[in-house]
Amino acid sequence: MTETVIVTKVIKVPADRVWTAISGIGGLERWFPVIARCRVEGEGVGAVRVLELTGGGEIRDRIERIDHGARRFHYLRTDHPFPVTRYVGTVEVGDGGDGQAEVAWSVEIDVTAEARDEMVGFLKGALSDGIDGIERDLQGA
Repeated sequence: MTETVIVTKVIKVPADRVWTAISGIGGLERWFPVIARCRVEGEGVGAVRVLELTGGGEIRDRIERIDHGARRFHYLRTDHPFPVTRYVGTVEVGDGGDGQAEVAWSVEIDVTAEARDEMVGFLKGALSDGIDGIERDLQGA
């Protein structure tokens, strides 16, 4: 079954600054508590982002599209420890007003009914943590 998880938050950082950080592909170890290290192989579309998890294991994302005009970023998670057969992520950055950004991070997964609730709960928490991490990182920079 296909599930879509979306977390949207307004953060106190200008949208252009948030977009610059996200479209830079790397830096996820500063945003997500579950990521120990992040390295990027290549540049732009087609680059591979390798994420080492704090509890062990590795994730690989291939960057599928970066749309600077729409401030939209798409990636395909090609290797991961999750009980899903497909994982596609999208991050969009909009103007949240008053010098703030609205960040919408969505993930579409194919997951079994048995693993659905656990994965949806995990992803909602992880995406929320990541957006909060972006805000902390960019406010401190």
